[in-house]
Amino acid sequence: MTKEKTLPLTVANTGFLLDRLGEDCHPLQFLRELTKNGIEAILRTEKKTGEVIWDVDWPAYDETGIYKLSITDNGDGMTGQDMEKYINQLSSSASEQSFIGNYGVGAKISAATRNHEGLIYLSWKQGIGNMAHLWREPSTGQYGLRQLQKPNGEFDHYAEISDHIKPDLIDQHGTKVILLGNHPEQDTMVAPIGSPSPSRWVVKYLNTRFFKIPEGIKIKVREGWTNPLLDRDRNLLRTVTGQAAYLNEHAESTGIVSLTGAIAHWWILKDERALSSNSGYIESAGHVAALYKDEIYELANGRSGMAHLQHFGVVFGYKRVVIYIEPVASDYSLTTNTARTRLMIDSKDLPWSEWASEFRNKLPTEIEKLIHDIASNSSSNNHKDSIRDRLKNIIDLYRISKYRMTPKGKIETDPDSKIVGGDPKKSTESKQKNSANSGGQGGRAGGIYTNYLKDNGQKSENVSPDNFPEVQWVSIEDNTRENGVIEDRAARYLQEQNLLQINKDFRAFTDMTNRFLEEYKGNVALKSIIEDTVHQWFEQTLVETVMGVQSLIGSQEWDISTISQALSEEALTASVMPRYHVHVAIKRELGAKIGTTKGSV
Repeated sequence: MTKEKTLPLTVANTGFLLDRLGEDCHPLQFLRELTKNGIEAILRTEKKTGEVIWDVDWPAYDETGIYKLSITDNGDGMTGQDMEKYINQLSSSASEQSFIGNYGVGAKISAATRNHEGLIYLSWKQGIGNMAHLWREPSTGQYGLRQLQKPNGEFDHYAEISDHIKPDLIDQHGTKVILLGNHPEQDTMVAPIGSPSPSRWVVKYLNTRFFKIPEGIKIKVREGWTNPLLDRDRNLLRTVTGQAAYLNEHAESTGIVSLTGAIAHWWILKDERALSSNSGYIESAGHVAALYKDEIYELANGRSGMAHLQHFGVVFGYKRVVIYIEPVASDYSLTTNTARTRLMIDSKDLPWSEWASEFRNKLPTEIEKLIHDIASNSSSNNHKDSIRDRLKNIIDLYRISKYRMTPKGKIETDPDSKIVGGDPKKSTESKQKNSANSGGQGGRAGGIYTNYLKDNGQKSENVSPDNFPEVQWVSIEDNTRENGVIEDRAARYLQEQNLLQINKDFRAFTDMTNRFLEEYKGNVALKSIIEDTVHQWFEQTLVETVMGVQSLIGSQEWDISTISQALSEEALTASVMPRYHVHVAIKRELGAKIGTTKGSV
């Protein structure tokens, strides 16, 4: 019997494939890939210790005056044949290839696609150096090793080089890679557009990508390269420590929380100047990320990090809280996408919402105390009872009609109905008992289980949750709001906590307070009464907005994203922009409390 043979699959246009894969990479992903290559090269040596240095390619600068970024390691190095094999094959690597290991494509797709002029590889093995040039051929758009002309006139894809250009770091073995950019005149030491910390962009990225640096390996990065080399205060090699060293050194407290299929590592950072002064080379303030094999993925910082921390229950003090979620690899098929920008479990994105909810329910006492201590600084009075009393006669208009199945239920619901709107049908028994009450319970538009009741339906009972949001007034003055948080916005709503945070500093509120203060002749003794009354009526507007939008939940035309839009900071701000009715209400209440004034409008 003849053994079947398979024609191997080939790629007709590898240039297009690499360019397309390169688009999926983070703009700075090449820093991780080339650094990781250097680390792995060192770990393949007998001593398993060494250095990786990101620096200016000084020989090229001395000759051309153009700064080119380079990386040098004293790992095991490559022969000319090794470079032809590992560099010129798309999925080829000196390290073991696997779905949880090295794919052999990282540097090629992340670095080569951003350096069409090429990457120069200089590598020494057993004291012999060779050179290769990976580039994108301009006329064809294809990537590969450029032919080099040797001194004897012959051409080859690699060529032996003399030791006079060998970096000081390398003795018998090691590799240097020089990034040429997209054209010969490009300064590749300049940070790509949009990079954080442009003057320290390499060290900042590496520190925020690596959680821990392997023992015995040092990584250093040049900064201040335009200053004189003798100016060691500004032109220096900074050591990459990784986030773990920084977080542990600056933590006030730390711990772990066990989650379903993951471990949550958390830190509360000390309230110190380092939170801002170190931000140029490390992630020194609150953020959220995923952790896998001592590398950091899906880091969310700034406003994105704040939003993530809120989902995890950190509603105050988010600049001081860091949370890393480490999935348990043994429980899931855990890997990364090819570009190593995301973690995936069974080819799906990480279940951030589920982990956030579980973390909230297990919130560490230290984080709870931090939140409570900051929240206690709020100077606002509680207006909930007053607002509830005003709305008590129409509160049913704000409630969602919900049902839950129970054998003792008085109502029969149709669990298959997906139609929203209209009055519910009632069973014969219900009609006889409540014939005078048209509509009965649960007939409001927007019921999220069903608004249609039917004979012989599922036994259910009405559920009317108290959907009054909790309210916190926050401000810069009492340290309950940070600069840039709900800046020039009226409020934000945290749906998971049913929490409404109102910005005391918002100009619509301060303008209204100042207007009435002027009407009362600038009597500062009355300011607290005026301010409290202004806050109370604007708070009612915001509370009503939240409750009103909540009543739309479950409607066919209002999914999660549209509900979120309706409760966004911008939407809540729009809800308080009408002034007339609020002004009338405030004027009336102040008149009752402290009397009217002549000239008041």
